[in-house]
Amino acid sequence: MTRELTARAAARWRAAHPGGTVTYRDLAADPLPHFDGSYELSRTLVDEVRAADVILLGLPTYNYGAPSTVKAWVDHLIAPGVSLDPGTNESLVSGRELIVLQSRGGGYGPGTPREGWDHAEQWLPHGLSLLALEPIFITRELVFAYVMPDLRHLEPIAEQSRLAAEAAIDALWTPAEDAVAA
Repeated sequence: MTRELTARAAARWRAAHPGGTVTYRDLAADPLPHFDGSYELSRTLVDEVRAADVILLGLPTYNYGAPSTVKAWVDHLIAPGVSLDPGTNESLVSGRELIVLQSRGGGYGPGTPREGWDHAEQWLPHGLSLLALEPIFITRELVFAYVMPDLRHLEPIAEQSRLAAEAAIDALWTPAEDAVAA
């Protein structure tokens, strides 16, 4: 479900920025090694972020938290002298828009029995705070309602969440043909 959100967002961005450049990194298909103190890979990843105006991060929630591949990506990005100024420790990658497209199997919103159990959305802003990247979350909840019999009764709420996430994505950028027509 996260891939559906990121694909929609990428298509929307491309429609608004014809001729724009897209760098695609699939952390699930090609996971990054965990940070080992070497900054060689960090330089590559930081260069990707520096080259970006917008970062689309697909964030599935696994067992109430971010996948370790996302944690590894963040660990590589926080690199003194690479992403942080060695003299001031200020971010060298700030000023980028970071859209986090999150999917959650359950419902963790206000008033739900598991409110507050989503540790991915709580952690990521803190994890990226040194870099002055402020994530904007677009979240789709209850994706398990479509596949788990015990949650089928929640499909209408899951559908509302899907539609709300799609509407939020569609509101991010105006396609170039719409801007010309206006």
